[in-house]
Amino acid sequence: MSEKSNPFAKFLSHYGKGDYVFREGDEGDEMYIIQTGRVSIQKIISGKKTPLTVLEKGDFFGEMSVLERLPRTADAEAIEDADLITINSQTFGEMIRSNPEIAVRMLRKYSMRMREFSEQLEVLMVSREGGHSELASGEGISKAPPAPTIPARETARAYFIAKNSGKMYHVYKDEVLLGRYDSVTGHRPEVDLTEEDVNRNVSRRHARLLRKEGLFHVAEEIGSMNGTYLNGKKLSTGVLTPISDGDELLLCRVPLTFKISQ
Repeated sequence: MSEKSNPFAKFLSHYGKGDYVFREGDEGDEMYIIQTGRVSIQKIISGKKTPLTVLEKGDFFGEMSVLERLPRTADAEAIEDADLITINSQTFGEMIRSNPEIAVRMLRKYSMRMREFSEQLEVLMVSREGGHSELASGEGISKAPPAPTIPARETARAYFIAKNSGKMYHVYKDEVLLGRYDSVTGHRPEVDLTEEDVNRNVSRRHARLLRKEGLFHVAEEIGSMNGTYLNGKKLSTGVLTPISDGDELLLCRVPLTFKISQ
């Protein structure tokens, strides 16, 4: 792939399955963004290799060494062939200055990770009281929660029809998030397009649908990647745009038809 077709080509590094990107304690001043493949972040706990989370396309890791120049706090292992964008301190500073949304996305990730850490810590403390540690055994980490159940009497306010699969995604609240399941935080958006997006191009928090004073609006989320289009027109990040019955919403390459329940 040429640099002309891929502007990140000069920053790409390839790792085969089983290769370590870095080991705990290593020095370094680079962070990584996953272009393809998956990477497991893991630590040795009680002499056993314990996965903390599995990251995939669009996720980043190693940023602590860029921000604070600290040694690596965990191992990062490619669990399948992976292409990673390597960003050093100088490049990172230039990216932040040219695109402040990157900083917003990182802050959001940090917030989610802190919430996840607090939940894991709570599970660990409860498990220790019962004489068993789920965290140490690797259980209960990065598992997808079941899709939320909707009460039988609940009436959908609207719904999306995925043009590729024909599947309907109902909207039961006045404000819902469209995106993909996030294995890092365990967060599942109300309109979960994970099954529609096999290439993982839709952001985990891609767009938001809001009903206000009886009218529906859609907006692209800050930090969303790869674009959001309403009837062929690109949406501006964070700007609420009216959406009507029958309108076509495109999240990167996932086309949806919006319908209002009658």
